[in-house]
Amino acid sequence: MRFIADLHIHSKYARAVSPRMTLPELDRWAHDKGIKVMGTGDFTHPEWFALLEQQLEPAEAGLYRLKEKYKLPTIRGSRAETRFLLTSEVANVYTRAGKGRRVHMLLFAPDLETVKKINMAIAAKGCNIKSDGRPIIGMDVQELCRIVWDINPEVAVVPAHIWTPWFAIFGSKSGFNSIEECFGKYSDRIFAMETGLSSDPAMNWRWRELDTIALISNSDSHSLERIGREANMFDTDLSYAGIMKALKKASQDSVIASTRSNPGSSNDLDRHASTLAMTESARFVATIEYFPEEGMYHYDGHRKCSVSYDPVATRKHRGICKECGKPVTVGVLNRLDKLADRSEGEVKKEIGSVEIGEVTGQQFRNRPPFVNLVTLDTIIAEALGVGTASKRVKAQYDVMLRAFGSELDILMNLPLSQLLTTHYKLPPSVSEGIRRMRAGEFKITPGFDGQYGEVHLFDAKEKKELKIGVSRAAQTLFDS
Repeated sequence: MRFIADLHIHSKYARAVSPRMTLPELDRWAHDKGIKVMGTGDFTHPEWFALLEQQLEPAEAGLYRLKEKYKLPTIRGSRAETRFLLTSEVANVYTRAGKGRRVHMLLFAPDLETVKKINMAIAAKGCNIKSDGRPIIGMDVQELCRIVWDINPEVAVVPAHIWTPWFAIFGSKSGFNSIEECFGKYSDRIFAMETGLSSDPAMNWRWRELDTIALISNSDSHSLERIGREANMFDTDLSYAGIMKALKKASQDSVIASTRSNPGSSNDLDRHASTLAMTESARFVATIEYFPEEGMYHYDGHRKCSVSYDPVATRKHRGICKECGKPVTVGVLNRLDKLADRSEGEVKKEIGSVEIGEVTGQQFRNRPPFVNLVTLDTIIAEALGVGTASKRVKAQYDVMLRAFGSELDILMNLPLSQLLTTHYKLPPSVSEGIRRMRAGEFKITPGFDGQYGEVHLFDAKEKKELKIGVSRAAQTLFDS
């Protein structure tokens, strides 16, 4: 079965998260976005865990669904059939080798009983799991691995947003320089990592250290509108085990490709020998990505000083902000440049194009390909010349979902001819915005030091020529 999964989000119990991030809302928004499997997020928080027990019921093995009495109507009108996979993010804050470490980890669990035991074990170590949906845990990640795998070896431990400067395994401020350095004897059990919004697989393919890793992408969303901005496509059994098998198989396939291209690395095959028997039916198809420039930490800089540097400019200024004279926050692109052992040119030579619906993806060797997308509300907002929070954007968005299907289906699969010829009159600027997004014909001001990048699909002159305005159907909805 082919489906889309977003496995990293947060609940209303995490800091700086919308109070609307509840299970009933996630259920219907996932449906309208085109997401089949949704991570629960925050299973370590006692109040959220109580809601998971109260509002969810078992579905396929290792997955859950919202009980019927809690369901809400969807934008599209059809019934939501979202599945939930038990997930949580934890912040490991500790000292190793005389250096402070702040490493965020994702935990994926197959059942509520396992989660209950994990929560009890972490709390017994002195962690205040009530304080935040993403709790701070004062223990080494190796100790975390030991605890969760003693409880259930089927739990997946996945480093989150691996390049974020302040809170990641390879972050410039507190990270490590290799998987082994961080995980030690547990390194061979790490089969997946989350690339984060500020990088995409093409960037990560430059570092051989990640050749044995399945690179996943998730929204890390704090609001309903942003779920699915990054996600994963699978073709496997709809189950916890099916998803894990697909990821392990992608890791195993990468090991084989790496071994063939790097003689002498055959011990990697031994490390991943348990995955060699995976069947072809378990497949990690592709990832859906932001354009990495949109992420908050793509470039270096200082947000307070409005100073943004690419890696060349950072070297020119010796890593110092030209406004305040203090060191800049080194972003993802620069940090990856320092660790990469393949040049951009070397990777580009081996990247091929892959058609995924109506969009073109990129693939390196036999690794899962990826597609870069701009979210539909961003395209509509650019096309209408307003912000994404505008009621006009919401009205146009709702009408498009009712007319054409889920957001991700519109962005990736809907033929442009259907957008242009349907009885529903789509504003020319919106259809042109989708076309430009698919063709990569736009500009992005890169994000830096915690500030998101900005997408520019049209200039001021073009917006006038395209006769900006919502459709008649959207105007009716807006007026109501």
